[in-house]
Amino acid sequence: MFHLRTCAAKLRPLTASQTVKTFSQNRPAAARTFQQIRCYSAPVAAEPFLSGTSSNYVEEMYCAWLENPKSVHKSWDIFFRNTNAGAPPGTAYQSPLPLSRGSLAAVAHAQSLVEAQPNVDKLVEDHLAVQSLIRAYQIRGHHVAQLDPLGILDADLDSSVPADIISSTDKLDLAVFKERLRMLTVGGFYGLDESDLDKVFHLPTTTFIGGQESALPLREIIRRLEMAYCQHIGVEFMFINDLEQCQWIRQKFETPGIMQFTNEEKRTLLARLVRSTRFEEFLQRKWSSEKRFGLEGCEVLIPALKTIIDKSSENGVDYVIMGMPHRYGRLNVLANVIRKELEQIFCQFDSKLEAADEGSGDVKYHLGMYHRRINRVTDRNITLSLVANPSHLEAADPVVMGKTKAEQFYCGDTEGKKVMSILLHGDAAFAGQGIVYETFHLSDLPSYTTHGTVHVVVNNQIGFTTDPRMARSSPYPTDVARVVNAPIFHVNSDDPEAVMYVCKVAAEWRSTFHKDVVVDLVCYRRNGHNEMDEPMFTQPLMYKQIRKQKPVLQKYAEVLVSQGVVNQPEYEEEISKYDKICEEAFARSKDEKILHIKHWLDSPWPGFFTLDGQPRSMSCPSTGLTEDILTHIGNVASSVPVENFTIHGGLSRILKTRGEMVKNRTVDWALAEYMAFGSLLKEGIHIRLSGQDVERGTFSHRHHVLHDQNVDKRTCIPMNHLWPNQAPYTVCNSSLSEYGVLGFELGFAMASPNALVLWEAQFGDFHNTAQCIIDQFICPGQAKWVRQNGIVLLLPHGMEGMGPEHSSARPERFLQMCNDDPDVLPVKSDPSQAYCSVFQLIIFTPKSLLRHPEARSSFDEMLPGTHFQRVIPEDGPAAQNPENVKRLLFCTGKVYYDLTRERKARDMVGQVAITRIEQLSPFPFDLLLKEVQKYPNAELAWCQEEHKNQGYYDYVKPRLRTTISRAKPVWYAGRDPAAAPATGNKKTHLTELQRLLDTAFDLDVFKNFS
Repeated sequence: MFHLRTCAAKLRPLTASQTVKTFSQNRPAAARTFQQIRCYSAPVAAEPFLSGTSSNYVEEMYCAWLENPKSVHKSWDIFFRNTNAGAPPGTAYQSPLPLSRGSLAAVAHAQSLVEAQPNVDKLVEDHLAVQSLIRAYQIRGHHVAQLDPLGILDADLDSSVPADIISSTDKLDLAVFKERLRMLTVGGFYGLDESDLDKVFHLPTTTFIGGQESALPLREIIRRLEMAYCQHIGVEFMFINDLEQCQWIRQKFETPGIMQFTNEEKRTLLARLVRSTRFEEFLQRKWSSEKRFGLEGCEVLIPALKTIIDKSSENGVDYVIMGMPHRYGRLNVLANVIRKELEQIFCQFDSKLEAADEGSGDVKYHLGMYHRRINRVTDRNITLSLVANPSHLEAADPVVMGKTKAEQFYCGDTEGKKVMSILLHGDAAFAGQGIVYETFHLSDLPSYTTHGTVHVVVNNQIGFTTDPRMARSSPYPTDVARVVNAPIFHVNSDDPEAVMYVCKVAAEWRSTFHKDVVVDLVCYRRNGHNEMDEPMFTQPLMYKQIRKQKPVLQKYAEVLVSQGVVNQPEYEEEISKYDKICEEAFARSKDEKILHIKHWLDSPWPGFFTLDGQPRSMSCPSTGLTEDILTHIGNVASSVPVENFTIHGGLSRILKTRGEMVKNRTVDWALAEYMAFGSLLKEGIHIRLSGQDVERGTFSHRHHVLHDQNVDKRTCIPMNHLWPNQAPYTVCNSSLSEYGVLGFELGFAMASPNALVLWEAQFGDFHNTAQCIIDQFICPGQAKWVRQNGIVLLLPHGMEGMGPEHSSARPERFLQMCNDDPDVLPVKSDPSQAYCSVFQLIIFTPKSLLRHPEARSSFDEMLPGTHFQRVIPEDGPAAQNPENVKRLLFCTGKVYYDLTRERKARDMVGQVAITRIEQLSPFPFDLLLKEVQKYPNAELAWCQEEHKNQGYYDYVKPRLRTTISRAKPVWYAGRDPAAAPATGNKKTHLTELQRLLDTAFDLDVFKNFS
């Protein structure tokens, strides 16, 4: 609360005739519990008791009177009522009258004065009404902002004006105001009337519309709110629950005159619009019948992106990673933002261009790019990367996030000040694709945050042919961003200066708060879905208006010419200069005869390849370790390397069991994983393990993060206590997302070849909700984009009677996508194999084998000189007398242990040999041929626990037949074909398993088949 000397200048009733400059002093920053609306008309000196020493007391009395007039002495009540009524100087104070008969007349006169004063309730109500009005504009002003450049559709799909905003988006003419005011008065919102328009009200601390003024007439308050929230920028931010952030946004958009540009900035904006517009026009002239998914209708996107990059570079960012769909001018972004050589883009249109690189390539508007250059605005180096993407809209979002996180990690950027990401979206996809929601929910998680992403939505108000009113239930396509308290700035893309200002604010927001922010460019699409598409079939009225719409470049050029910023010859010279650049690049593009996809890499691995593009090393060195190292890792894995740390009693037993295994020189799966990870960390290779519940492990086997049972949130990761100078180990439970998290880890693995990045599914079949990442990025990524990636998928798999959903990781799907490239699909059944092969791509991990007493390996299998075994041959009695073997069973995975148990029970260890295939792709033709030749009298059978139309059979059978030159049949022992991966009935499961085993060991079962 202010001192009374300040109050005295604030309670005086003001009219519109009185200048507002009286209140030009700065408003103090201190919080106020109540804003006085009227002010004393009497000067302070006119009242003898108003001195500096008494002002605090008087102020307290005034506050008490505001709350309850009866709480103060009658003389104070009269004084405050008189001052609020505008009593002349020196007359507001009425001395206490003596209680005599002669003073009765004076008392009666004073009482009549009091009764004549306005009701103090009206004073409070007016004050609260103005505050509510200001808040209404801050919350809902965007609903009436003029956002659609076509002027035919409301961006929020609602043509009505919010009930608590007085004016419409039209000019403040009296007729409109009276009608709105009447409606609001009847509705009981504010209780204001027309006469209040010229009254002056003090502004609360939650608005900046006053600038240097602390009070304004109501008419001016409304006008400034209209200018701040209802013009070409609509701001959604009042859902944010952080006061500092809300105040920051208010200051950026409410301060009068804050959106100012220098003439130089305007000329730069014009030049960027010229490049954006003329690039598309050049492509249209040269290749009018080619698809390019151009930018026409949102040409302002190029200067918008460059503004974000400029401002971020100014704030210290030196690496920007971008993701965008193939639509919305991707080639334009490559040319004018990333600065890809124009001739490299133009030659992509040549149908006679030959492909020189490995792989199949991709269409030009899917390709990525990596480029380091000087930012001409800040004169600082900036690295720009545009990630390659498929046609699946928004699929690249988490990939960009993961790559950004990795680049921040490797350069020690713990706050996101050096590396940032920009994501471009379409309006229909932003609202419709669930991966957007999944990606947003990673934005603030400790192991996934990139400390803020700038999202730019190219909102052309249509999805292919679908009207937005049929495409979403939310008012805006951007409403999904509200779940993470990201401010949303809607802007009319035909107002380039408004767009530039919003983009500057977005970049500053990200730099200040390190949180996500959304820029919604409300625009239109001048052509159809592509340049060959006819949009008039489905949107006739919209496209009639678009045909009449003047391009934004022409509009803005006319504005600058009228302002004298540029003249017409200068504008035309800028156009001619860029046209000449395009023509010269087009001439050079004709010299390009070979397409080099590697020139379009978005994530190069420097030093990993030779000059001709081959890996520097194709050797497979021994993965063995000395016994001392194995013992050291095992001892750390079975201990708590932090003092005064209390672990769960059950975990103590698990660690004790590990310690006993180390003493016995054996390992199970969990301990073998520890050995593999620990040895890589010693070599300086960073490891990141992510997924649902990976810290403990779905099956409670891993326990890489220990939790103190007495101190909340106190944890210990023993793996980070192995060696003094080891690489860091990151293990993190993810959100309950597969699509988003796998995409994120894929992006993380793109950044460096010197890291092991693993994603583990809670159960193997859960990867199917991330199928897009597998189908579009992991399997074909190298073929399409020459993009290398070391991502490892750990998929728990096994038919164990747990029902159709928790059994099969669908290996047949991965095998179908393989082209037998090296290190694609190892299937592990032995712990030492997990230790040796962690750098391979898809690993089907066990469930019950985690604790199977026979699933153990000796240290001897992991000592120096040992290697990963693609095939594990029979080493029992059958191998000693191979000529007596009647059947050779090939298998992979857990079924091996079922087969060995059954073979032993039937006493057939000398008649049936079992060979395990540990790596199915690339297929080990050479090793299997040796096995077949070793048992000349044996018939061959493939055995699997999966159904016949699933699992590995369709992949293995033709390759086995090729191995033996089709000299023998390859029989099948396994479950019958089925639609579901597994039965949900335990008895049925056991019956099927026994039938499988009967087939495998009945030596006469195939005699009746030719």
